Amino acid sequence: MTAIVRPARAPQVRDLAWKIEGMDCPSCAGKIRGALERLPGVSAVRVTYTSETLSLRAGDGASAEAIERQVRALGYVPTRLQRAQDAPSEAAHEVDLCGRGPGHDHGHDHGAGCTHDHGQAQAARVVAVSSPVIGAVEGGERPARAAAGEVRRWWQTAKGRLVLLSGALLGIAFLSEFTVPQASAWAFGAAALIAAAPVARRALAALRAHVPFTMELLMTIAVAGALVIGAVEEAALVVFLFAVGELLEGVAARRARASISALAALVPKTALVEENGTTHEIEAAMLVVGQTVLVRAGDRIPADGSVVEGASSVDEAPVTGESVPKAKGVGDAVFAGSINKDGVLRVVVEKAAADNTIARIISLVEEAQEARAPTERFIDGFSRWYMPMIACAAVLVAVLPPLALGGEWGTWTYRALALLLIGCPCALVISVPASIASALSAGARSGLLLKGGVVLEQAARISLVAFDKTGTLTEGRPRVTDIVTFGRSEAEALALAASVENGSSHPIAAAILQRAGDAAVDLESASAIVALPGKGIEGDVGGVRVFLGSPRHAAERAPFDGPVAAAAERLEGEGKTLSVLVVDGAVTALIALRDEPRPDARGAIAELAALGVDAVMLSGDNTRTASAIGGALGLRAEGELMPDDKVAQVRRLAETRVVAMVGDGINDAPALAAATIGVAMGSGTDVALETADAALMCSRVADVPRLLRLARATMANVRENIVVALGLKLVFLVTSVAGVTGLWMAILADTGATVIVTANALRLLRFGRRDGVWQRSPEGQAGIKLPHSSAA
Repeated sequence: MTAIVRPARAPQVRDLAWKIEGMDCPSCAGKIRGALERLPGVSAVRVTYTSETLSLRAGDGASAEAIERQVRALGYVPTRLQRAQDAPSEAAHEVDLCGRGPGHDHGHDHGAGCTHDHGQAQAARVVAVSSPVIGAVEGGERPARAAAGEVRRWWQTAKGRLVLLSGALLGIAFLSEFTVPQASAWAFGAAALIAAAPVARRALAALRAHVPFTMELLMTIAVAGALVIGAVEEAALVVFLFAVGELLEGVAARRARASISALAALVPKTALVEENGTTHEIEAAMLVVGQTVLVRAGDRIPADGSVVEGASSVDEAPVTGESVPKAKGVGDAVFAGSINKDGVLRVVVEKAAADNTIARIISLVEEAQEARAPTERFIDGFSRWYMPMIACAAVLVAVLPPLALGGEWGTWTYRALALLLIGCPCALVISVPASIASALSAGARSGLLLKGGVVLEQAARISLVAFDKTGTLTEGRPRVTDIVTFGRSEAEALALAASVENGSSHPIAAAILQRAGDAAVDLESASAIVALPGKGIEGDVGGVRVFLGSPRHAAERAPFDGPVAAAAERLEGEGKTLSVLVVDGAVTALIALRDEPRPDARGAIAELAALGVDAVMLSGDNTRTASAIGGALGLRAEGELMPDDKVAQVRRLAETRVVAMVGDGINDAPALAAATIGVAMGSGTDVALETADAALMCSRVADVPRLLRLARATMANVRENIVVALGLKLVFLVTSVAGVTGLWMAILADTGATVIVTANALRLLRFGRRDGVWQRSPEGQAGIKLPHSSAA
């Protein structure tokens, strides 16, 4: 018989995601990651404490139930966010945590601090779980609202219940001292044992998962030791203070997350979709590109798109921070989350919920929170050997004095237990990421997007900023600055020039037509229009032959000397571009145009100087124009630079300085990459979000010094936190060994240090408000400034 060879069954791989309640610090994330990585069939574990999310790849032998049991055993509450059992990891419709499809390239390097491996990016293709505005994977199950954004009171959480239980037991024990004194020791002992039982279970679960040296284990050892040596009152008090400290830590963490939740809440939950002449309501997260939505007066716009019918004023304050509503008509772009004030609009959806501007900002900020700064990586590595060292020191304190000096075993065991508690590195571990998470959130609300702590740390060291000119220091479009006429009035010359340019899409034509519109001049119909590539345009207007073009080609049609030549030389000396109007063979007007500096550019350069930061302009424009713009702004300018010349200049400057390059994110991409950090103006929104290290979503030059101030404030905050954490540790380590402070003071000091550094980090959330950049909308939502471009 011929043996039948069956093909080997392909391993089933699923991408799973959970919301994890109770995960409030990097230590929690590390504990969960360490435990799950050892489970068979589990890989690419990604745990983010700032968004309380867990995602992983589950292969054969790994069940969601086993994973959830392990997480619960560690003391956390997992809630599934999508059903992926039937969705293979290679599914075409999967979405990663950046809210983009499987073919998406993040376009930036997280550096050594990245906490996940993009080589295993398939495992990260899950719903962007922290934001209710981002939809679920196709074919999956949408996350429950409780998982996505329901806020629970502190007493409804596991940590809150432990505080209530331990507090009640401690109160009963203290009461027994007055009612039944002979049983008070038993009451305190029972209070300690009952309240410490959940902590001990978590410690044992971590031990079984090969995750030693957790705070729960230190607590369990300390309580057990205190009971053995008879310090029953302190054992019960220590458990209560530990529970209170963990609760306060969770409250502080939720405050830090609230800034991102406020952004997500801007987008309405439902939308009115028009299909086949009927209107029906669906969830906004289910909108797809191409659908038409009806937006009534007073409604929030449910998606990024453009108006196809109707006119209204739209309040963009919740999204852009602009206080004055903007008029919107057919063809105008609108943002999800902005408010339609009066008329009815029909808007065609141009971006799905997972890719609208707010969702992408949320995803970017959350991803940035995982890219750890060098200081954070150092502290994390330090804590890995710090805890074992403290444990060894505690053993020596308990054993050496009694053996070598004849000390009391009970006394030195007590001091060793206090040393064990004060040695917990929680405050130290959270000191850096808490500051960076707060800074990233504050920056996002101010329109400053930074891709991780490493960018913040580098930005704090910047000593020189190199600016591109066009579209960065200037607005990127020419404006008419002067009209010098010869023989005709300015209105007549402008009418002739605008009439011959009417209908042209050239930037110079747009500038002339804009000036004519502002001056309310009447245009005449032009005939026999001839476009002369590289020269200009000519045609018949009102019975005269009109030419509008460059001075060199105008000189071929009319005398170009005397007052005309003098005026032309003066205007060109000011770095302006000339268009010469020739009417029936005579120069009638010189129209000067220039790409004018942004209104805030000069002030921003002065502000950089006040911060001790130098500035230079690197431009591809001619040297005379570049020098004129640079002189007006008060900075050194270098012109006629090709893209590779800009790269060479940035590299040369970076040999002796810490350089930031600010550009539009497209033509300046090589120079952005060559600088210490690249900063993209938000006018190229899609590119800015993908390429540079940071993006200025408002396209304001003033945001460059603001970014540097935020970075410097963050690193100052980090240093303060490290000093507080280590200082308190050092003081109480000494006093604990000396017998001055006991167990309850040790745990209070550890809890106090954690709360102090977290509260100090939360001060950074006020950066935008204090700086006057972002403000709360009338409805109480945080506003974020975004660029006014079709890309947004």
